[in-house]
Amino acid sequence: MNGKVSLYVIAGELSGDRLGGSLIRNLQEIVAGGIEVRGVGGPSMASVGLESEFPFDELSVVGLTEVVFRVPALLRRIRQTAKSIAEFSPDALITIDCPDFSLRVAAQAKRLMPDLKVIHYVAPTVWAWRPGRARRMARSVDHVLALLPFEPPYFEEVGMTCDFVGHPLVRDFEADRLRRIEREFRDRFGPCGPDRPLVVLLPGSRTSEIRRMGPVFGDVIARIAAQHHSVEWVVPAAAPVAGMVRELVRNWPGSISVLDPCADDDEEDRTRKHVIFSMAQAAFATSGTVTLELARAGCPTVIGYRSSRLTAFLILRLVRIDTANLVNLLIERHAVPEYLLADCTAENVAAELSVLLSNPDQRAAQRSAFAEALERLGGGQLDPGKRAAQSVLRTIVDT
Repeated sequence: MNGKVSLYVIAGELSGDRLGGSLIRNLQEIVAGGIEVRGVGGPSMASVGLESEFPFDELSVVGLTEVVFRVPALLRRIRQTAKSIAEFSPDALITIDCPDFSLRVAAQAKRLMPDLKVIHYVAPTVWAWRPGRARRMARSVDHVLALLPFEPPYFEEVGMTCDFVGHPLVRDFEADRLRRIEREFRDRFGPCGPDRPLVVLLPGSRTSEIRRMGPVFGDVIARIAAQHHSVEWVVPAAAPVAGMVRELVRNWPGSISVLDPCADDDEEDRTRKHVIFSMAQAAFATSGTVTLELARAGCPTVIGYRSSRLTAFLILRLVRIDTANLVNLLIERHAVPEYLLADCTAENVAAELSVLLSNPDQRAAQRSAFAEALERLGGGQLDPGKRAAQSVLRTIVDT
């Protein structure tokens, strides 16, 4: 494509911001005439030239009940963003994940600009709950970029086009950077093994997750430490909650290292996490995208998740699947243990984590499942960021 392309891009949390940064970077490489980008995003999108309309972490809300208390502020931002899009009049609006905000913006923007092309990146989990969202989404979205191979039919059957572009976690790492960080971490943590296992703890990337999961993590550590006295615990902190995590771990027993995020270098941060995950014998993680990062690194994992009582009540009545873990969903069997809602107790998690630490066959079985899942996510194919960029350009040209 030779002419200049104008895009308005919205991301509402760190994972979406990373997708947006990669997408914009790849479009800059492909579009000969260059691209002009405005929108809402975080550090990754800022690194490729975006000046955010407002701080994107205002949109990082999780849980059905948590959203309710933020409604007035979110409605103001929705109106502000839709107006900004209409004033900019871009070739396309690209909304990334964060559907409670971004799809409402898309609907308002479409009313102001009926011919606006709207592309949504990261398909909502209509296969898991609220399937009617796909039909409602089709009123304002033209095209969907899906991360999972089984998602396109759910959106195509209600009138949208949809491309499976692959998951960003299948991207390779820069070899020199990977080797440098491996040396740094091995010098820092020394030899780890059965007598001195390294265990990764991932309590979450949102304040609400940290508040709910923090006590469980502390109790799990105490229980495991009673059995394995020389455990080395490592907590990679997400940027929005790094201070909260450092405060939290002060009350945890044992040898605990907090890895602060590299706020100014997303690729460095991504590689550091991959290296520490690959060094670890096991991990305990709050359910979310990080479970795929752990799978990418081959780190055997136990998953946990807690929510408010009302959110739990609604989830139990609305969800149509029996696992929250994408590895389990992709391979269609329960290979990764997970303890959700009322089952997420320190007793359950610590017992499962102890099995992983003491049983090499259990660790090997999870690694085999990880390899199978990653192959289905597009491992070995074209970089997902490039595939997403190509899909965006086809949509702009063909529709």
